[in-house]
Amino acid sequence: MWIATFFGVGYCPVASGTAGSAAGVALFAALSRLSPLLYLLTTIALVFLGIWAAEEFGRQSGTHDDGRIVIDEVAGQLLTLVPLVLSGRSGSVPLVVTGFVLFRLFDVWKPGPVRWLERNLSGGAGVVMDDVLAGVFAATVLGAIAWKWEA
Repeated sequence: MWIATFFGVGYCPVASGTAGSAAGVALFAALSRLSPLLYLLTTIALVFLGIWAAEEFGRQSGTHDDGRIVIDEVAGQLLTLVPLVLSGRSGSVPLVVTGFVLFRLFDVWKPGPVRWLERNLSGGAGVVMDDVLAGVFAATVLGAIAWKWEA
């Protein structure tokens, strides 16, 4: 329960997904000090931990993709911010904020393949993987913005 709700953040009474994404940004602030490889490995491990936690939460609560599960937003947000770690620009507040907004946009909008994953995967994978893909889409856009910003 604690992992799925990211230590209770998922119990936020309003916009728990946004609160989970904000918690992801806070975690990013700590993890961005790691080497890029260790950041990536930690983020990937969090995705797999999130799948397990979402599966268990769903099994115990009898619900699928319960709004209190926010570990998927945390993982998606960390994936979104990968380009900043890889480029050494993790300290850029405007780019971090842009990454936050982009992830929320892709997570709420759920373009094509993101919505397909949400609808067609079951269990913990169905809860987490749409946010992972939303994070990959947001990271692609953020990487392009960061690259143009640098040029």
